[in-house]
Amino acid sequence: MPNVEKMSVALTAQQADMLRDAVETGAYATTSEVVREAVRDWSVKWAARQAETDRLRALWDEGKASGKPVPADFGKLQEEARQALQAAQKHGR
Repeated sequence: MPNVEKMSVALTAQQADMLRDAVETGAYATTSEVVREAVRDWSVKWAARQAETDRLRALWDEGKASGKPVPADFGKLQEEARQALQAAQKHGR
């Protein structure tokens, strides 16, 4: 396996037992294989988390750039939403 870097990782006894068990049962050839799969899974989650953070930052910036906040009448908004829902239900939507 080219470009492999060896690292030392501290695991709990339970984690180490789980890795050894995965190898002993034949699910994996080596404990390194188990760890590499775990890192691949983590990297996908990490990339998704980074993308979500970037999306939220962009939304935050968009909100700040949209101007000063204006007060909202939530009672009025609720009534408008109720009326829109009733109209949609009346027209079979």
